[in-house]
Amino acid sequence: MEQAVTEAPREVADRMAEAAGAWLACLEAEQRQVASGATPGADDPSDAERLRWFYTPTDHGGLTLHQQRPAQQRLAMRLVATGLSTAAYVTAATVMGLENVLDHVEGFTVTFGRERGRDPGMYYLRVFGEPGGAAPWGWRFGGHHVSLNNLVVDGRVAATTPCFLGADPATAPLLGGTVLRPLAAPEDLAREIVRSLPPELAQRAVLLPHAPTDIVGGNRSRLADGDEAIPLVGVWRGPFPDPGEQDALKAGSDRAEAATGVDRDGHRALALTGTPKGLPAAELDAGQRELLLQLLATYLGRVPDGVSPLHHYHDPAALDAVHLAWAGSTAAGEPHYYRLQGPRLLAEWDNTQRQVNHAHSVWRDPESDFGFDVLAAHRAAHHS
Repeated sequence: MEQAVTEAPREVADRMAEAAGAWLACLEAEQRQVASGATPGADDPSDAERLRWFYTPTDHGGLTLHQQRPAQQRLAMRLVATGLSTAAYVTAATVMGLENVLDHVEGFTVTFGRERGRDPGMYYLRVFGEPGGAAPWGWRFGGHHVSLNNLVVDGRVAATTPCFLGADPATAPLLGGTVLRPLAAPEDLAREIVRSLPPELAQRAVLLPHAPTDIVGGNRSRLADGDEAIPLVGVWRGPFPDPGEQDALKAGSDRAEAATGVDRDGHRALALTGTPKGLPAAELDAGQRELLLQLLATYLGRVPDGVSPLHHYHDPAALDAVHLAWAGSTAAGEPHYYRLQGPRLLAEWDNTQRQVNHAHSVWRDPESDFGFDVLAAHRAAHHS
């Protein structure tokens, strides 16, 4: 069993390399120029663009699906699928399709300086370096509420984070009286754990009665002790050329922040710290620990089994070190935020915007997002 897990990162990397190579080979010269980025390198200024990531409907960098013919789109999505589990691919594809629903919700208005503000074709793909070569390489796929970041070093998948999925609307009606909730599990499982806690433990798990507008780590490339939530206006690639559009975004950001009720002390209470806040899993009972494992799977199960660290948490000692921290109400339908934090783990969730119908979720490795540590080791081994 251990050997299969060890070999899998190379097998996944091979599939990624084949799919990335096939996609790049089918592009025209001008398309390939947009679709290609610099070879990843530790502390290399040319690698700065790879470390920029977004989850807003902004320019994520790369070749959009709109800029590709159907055959090229097919190969692009085949590459995307190599980095995801089947369930995560279905979820990501559903999230992309929700752009059509959101367009309807907003009255098919023109926003963000684009012909179509909510656009399922505005997802960007870029390959960094040469797939399958001796040097490190990687790829990034992103658009509104999807951000996938993958790195391959020495022929093995070395990093799969940050990995972001969101949903707007988080809940939408379907025929027959049912509803569509692409991210139901990470919301419901966490709430079930917190609501099951006895009062003395719940008091330690709930950091604040109010929830922030967004995930606290935002879209920072590197996380640091003391990081606080970034205003919504700050998680875009840059200001809009149209000052009116930018002013509207800033005004909406300010309104959302004011509506949270989170004051200066509250932001400090929710700030990221190297020592996790909240309640450690060591103090949960057996049923709650099982729910926590299921909750972790909604984040760590986004990637293929062979490159997922989920199996690590079947070790009781590893699970003990995971802390759950919550902010906001524990009642369904009320604004809330939570995070899971432990060694090399940060998973964040919020559902506060659009009358609590707009969810964000992200999985990160604070020590090695984008493969920082692996690239440094590779450089030391091969360029010293």
